[in-house]
Amino acid sequence: MLQEPDAADLKHGCADAPATSAALNAATARWHLETAAPRGLIFQLHLANFELWHLEDKARDTTNGDALVAETKRAIDRVNQRRNDTVEAIDTALLALLAPRNLPAAAAPLHSETPGQMLDRLSILALKRYHTAVESKRDDATPEHRDRSLQRLSALEEQERDLASCLQTLWREVEAGTRRFKLYRQMKMYNDPTLNPVLYAAAKKS
Repeated sequence: MLQEPDAADLKHGCADAPATSAALNAATARWHLETAAPRGLIFQLHLANFELWHLEDKARDTTNGDALVAETKRAIDRVNQRRNDTVEAIDTALLALLAPRNLPAAAAPLHSETPGQMLDRLSILALKRYHTAVESKRDDATPEHRDRSLQRLSALEEQERDLASCLQTLWREVEAGTRRFKLYRQMKMYNDPTLNPVLYAAAKKS
């Protein structure tokens, strides 16, 4: 269940996106050592991506039987639904925060991505950075593998910096009334028994 959004935390998460990015990286490292206890929607979103990362690894373990793979796939679907719901909750809370000032400005150019979607991408980049860094230090890997991982890590760090800067700029422009974003519903169908033809066909048979 999603926590109540903390408007101040969400605003700060966008207004100082580089700091948010650094906090996501720190949480990624910490959660590999201790049980995650996230506070706020941004870190709930990151926890969903953290869980998804490891579930995806588990689903690709060729030593697992079919039953475990199917169970893992269903877990992936549940966590991915939570992830999408959290992105929407972040954008809903941000729009509610802006509404008393008549923002986002209706006449401003529309941005294709929402802050929630950009925070989701920052979260995934933090996970990629962590695991790529691990690969760059593996004692049992070849020097070529470690070097390639270091090159990938450098590219990921650049992408992360660029995305954090773009999010911070977007938020400043939204607050200045020169840019706007809209709430985009994900319209996921695979978990809905009324929209997934496999699920409603199975329900009819039973």
